[in-house]
Amino acid sequence: MSTLRGTDVQIDRDYVSVVLGDGRIIRTPLSWYPQLRDASSEQQQRWQFIGRGTGIAWAEIDYHLSIEAMLFGVPERGHAMAVSSS
Repeated sequence: MSTLRGTDVQIDRDYVSVVLGDGRIIRTPLSWYPQLRDASSEQQQRWQFIGRGTGIAWAEIDYHLSIEAMLFGVPERGHAMAVSSS
């Protein structure tokens, strides 16, 4: 589903925001993702899209986040969420 592909990511001290291909912006609390929350601001800004834009990866901290999980309001449960590369 192309509308679930991200085009930009912004992280502030409270939220992770993703701009979707259809122009919507989804925003979830940074507190939902403890490993990402605990990373430095510089590390948080070094992200890249994966899975054809359906996920976000922070290679430096070995963390992956599913845009679909963000859209459905699913906080992390113990470890980063898997993202399909197809």
